[in-house]
Amino acid sequence: MNVVLNQQPLQLPANATVQDLLAAIDARPPFAVAVNTGFVPKAQYATWALHEGDQIEVIAPVTGG
Repeated sequence: MNVVLNQQPLQLPANATVQDLLAAIDARPPFAVAVNTGFVPKAQYATWALHEGDQIEVIAPVTGG
C-alpha cells in the first residue's frame, strides 16, 4: 500500500500497522506519531492499522532557545 510519511511517498505491505512503519524506517525515540492529523498513542502502535493514502507524520521534539 502507498502512504505518505513526512510528506514523502512510502510503500508498505498490506495490513501494516504504525509499529510496522516505525520498524521499516528504523525510528529512534523520542518521537510522536500522527496519522491523518490525529495523534496515535504509543500503546496503540501495534494495533493501529494503516490504510492506502494515509498521511503520517513521525515528529521528533526540537530543543533550543
